[in-house]
Amino acid sequence: MPDPTFKPYQQNQLRLLPLDLSEMIPEDHLVRVVDDMVESLDLTTLKALYPGGGAPAYDPRMMLKVIIFSYSSGIYSSRRISEATRSNIYFLWLTGCVSLDHMTINRFRTERLSGAFEDIFTDTVMMLAKRGLITLDTYFLDGTKIEANANRYTFTWKKSIEKNREKLKRRIGDLMDEIDALNDEEDRLFDDMPEPQSVTSEDIARVSRRINERLKKAPKDKGLKRASKAIERDFLPRMQRYERDLSDMKERKSLSKTDRDATFMRMKEDHMGNGQLKAAYNVQIGTENQFVVHASIHQRPGDPGCLKPHLESLKRTLGHIPETIVADAGYGSEENYEYLEGEGSRAFIKYGMFHKEQKRSFKNDPTQPANWDYDEGSDEYICADGRKLAFVKEKTTRSDLGYLSTTRVYSCPDCEGCSHAPKCLRTGADKRNIYVNPHLNGYKEKAALLLTSEEGIELRRRRATDVETVFGNVKRNWGFKRFTLRGIAKVAHEWRLLMMGHNMRKLACALRLQMCPSS
Repeated sequence: MPDPTFKPYQQNQLRLLPLDLSEMIPEDHLVRVVDDMVESLDLTTLKALYPGGGAPAYDPRMMLKVIIFSYSSGIYSSRRISEATRSNIYFLWLTGCVSLDHMTINRFRTERLSGAFEDIFTDTVMMLAKRGLITLDTYFLDGTKIEANANRYTFTWKKSIEKNREKLKRRIGDLMDEIDALNDEEDRLFDDMPEPQSVTSEDIARVSRRINERLKKAPKDKGLKRASKAIERDFLPRMQRYERDLSDMKERKSLSKTDRDATFMRMKEDHMGNGQLKAAYNVQIGTENQFVVHASIHQRPGDPGCLKPHLESLKRTLGHIPETIVADAGYGSEENYEYLEGEGSRAFIKYGMFHKEQKRSFKNDPTQPANWDYDEGSDEYICADGRKLAFVKEKTTRSDLGYLSTTRVYSCPDCEGCSHAPKCLRTGADKRNIYVNPHLNGYKEKAALLLTSEEGIELRRRRATDVETVFGNVKRNWGFKRFTLRGIAKVAHEWRLLMMGHNMRKLACALRLQMCPSS
């Protein structure tokens, strides 16, 4: 049996590297795509953010190339980026063999780039459109939840704050009554104070000042001393904390004490595998051909209230809303349908019952109001058993964005003896009530026609592989499941950087396909 042979290994052999590092970088490499893209951008807005004076700053073109290539390569930490500028040949080529400190990288990313990156992102999207990679006519919208950089267990709930605040107000009112009861009528301290239910932290501070002033005249009054101590060490700080928390929450129902802009949301994937609530942000993106056209960050857990703000921000950056909007059933609300109709866009958006309505079993179900006759003259629905459901009342609901929706309630006075009653009535009910929103039903009919057309079927098929692929790529392949920055402004900037990195990877793949078309 012959002896094994090995290729020569000479670790300490002196070598002369190419004077031009670009000779070691393939022509179709991602780093060249990033370099060409940044060189084609107008960075006037970014350069204007430098105040001038002092020591010369690093060229913003070089810094931008480093940041974008880092996020395109799955490197997000400023320390890891700094290390790459000293050891990675691609980073050495971008920087001209200049090593960057992690503080320099972090300052540029957060203090300089954040003020101009939205414009830079928009310019790259327009560049993709000029190259024919996207049309900006079809827009695939979807959202996901990304965990915030916050303690998973330090959260505050709005209902709890409001409940404890009311208890505190009552305690303060009892304290003021107790102090005034010990004084003569002319010496009362709090006659002009508001009722306990209207007390604020400013009122409590005024109470504290009055007690301290009275203590100067009666320094040995133990009751006043206890009251002063309780207010200054407990009541006032607590009320200020409650007011600050409610102010930061605004319309939200919770907040994280670590990242006060984050809201607690139920995640599909939990660190303990049981779907607990975690501080997170609702991330919305719109794509075409798997390129991210626009991205936004929201504090609402649900998707319906995110469509309008997302598309409004898209409209501000691109100047228009695409003609065709494709989304899943999470966005199928009356408010969203009406908004898109007003913007002149076609809504290929499913609603909650869309798939069920397409089944034969649903169309043949005699207990479904959608299969009943409607008498417009008498405003009555006639069920499968021939019984009439008369109009009873209207109910109005308000959405998170303030949209008013009206639902009409119809009721059958007597369902006794109906052959469909066992299946038609809810457990314990003796009559059938139905809730009808004519305005929403009209939009649903339009949406169903679009979705069941040949174009609609094709767009529904594309949506699953267009926008959802981006989330899978970022979260699964590149391991980004938790933000590294805090605060909604910084989080939005970080997410745009991620989406820019994704677009650069897709662009590099597209250019390779153009260079080497399949035969």
